[in-house]
Amino acid sequence: MSDRSRRPAAVRVGSQPLKRRVTAVVAVLAAALAAGGALPAAAAPATGSGDAVRQGLERLVREDGYPGALAAVVGGDGRTRHHTAGVADLRTGAKVPVDGQVRAGSNTKAFTATVVLQLVGEGKVDLDAPVERYLPGLVRGDGIDGNRITVRQLLQHTSGLPDYTARMMADYSGEASRHTYYQPRTLLDTALAHKALFAPGTGWAYSNTNYVLAGLLVEKVTGRPLAEQITRRVIDRIGLRHTYFPGVGEEDLRGRHPKGYHEARPGGPLQDITRLDPSWGWAAGQLVSTPGDLNRFFSALMGGKLLGAAELAQMRTTVAVPEDAAMHPGIRFGLGVTSTPLSCGGLAWGHGGSIFGYTTRNAVTDDGRAAAVAVTALGTHMPEYRDNAQKLVDTALCR
Repeated sequence: MSDRSRRPAAVRVGSQPLKRRVTAVVAVLAAALAAGGALPAAAAPATGSGDAVRQGLERLVREDGYPGALAAVVGGDGRTRHHTAGVADLRTGAKVPVDGQVRAGSNTKAFTATVVLQLVGEGKVDLDAPVERYLPGLVRGDGIDGNRITVRQLLQHTSGLPDYTARMMADYSGEASRHTYYQPRTLLDTALAHKALFAPGTGWAYSNTNYVLAGLLVEKVTGRPLAEQITRRVIDRIGLRHTYFPGVGEEDLRGRHPKGYHEARPGGPLQDITRLDPSWGWAAGQLVSTPGDLNRFFSALMGGKLLGAAELAQMRTTVAVPEDAAMHPGIRFGLGVTSTPLSCGGLAWGHGGSIFGYTTRNAVTDDGRAAAVAVTALGTHMPEYRDNAQKLVDTALCR
């Protein structure tokens, strides 16, 4: 049976805020499937919970128009509480599964950075060595030279390398592109065809290209596939039961999951985009996880269970993000992780991720609190419309 014959009818967006956000994404992240339908009554959020996190999830569905939302919160007592709102499937009205799997997007970068820093701790990689030492002759282009870019600069987004997603995702339209497997070198070559954004170390710009190179570095140094290294060194080591790196050609999610949706054109219907080849994210964004597993990972990472003290200190050494980057106020970038000030004081550590169909926001604190929120459509950081999923993480950590 073809993918087209299995695909349910798309449903129109029911909220203007999500329309504004997704419309902005479509300019560079276009995906088109044609269908029609109507929002089922089952999508109406439940009421009467009285819980701040549950109420926040309900607002994400009711006011922001996300089909479904789910969260996992670890409180000061160490207990994990799970919450859901909306529906997992707009066509059937099925419930959102508790701690369901989602595409974790750029949270993958924290996993990749962890492996690189483990290699630093093993004396196999030097953070301040040029990329050329590990990937000779590979990083070349207009204003781009692997001799001038360090490993640290890759992990901290200060390399000046252009982002391949800004170039290739404009062509990510229709079923053919969604179901195409991309080699990591193809992603890199797409980026290197463009001019450097700035000289290494003189600025900051978020670029997925940095992490494709970090993944290639891991493979060169270890002589093993990146997916295997992330699985052995991170996922299996701390027992993440619902997190995995999809295999070549693997387009479906393995476990219980809400469907992911996307608006293909401004004002158009929401379409089911759950099934896709995530290889274009690779070391920068390919992982599948759950809110609960993301909390466990970042808690273990910040708790020193994956890195030595020296390497964790390097990871937590941050740089400021330019104001025009349109990210959460006060966010700073370390090596594969971010620090964000909390409204109740102190910092929260995490990353977050956005990929076709899903947006995740998550963070942990040094005293053991953790929160992860996922919604089932692609969201963006926009100056005029701050990320409510991120605000809900703050609410969960500060309540």
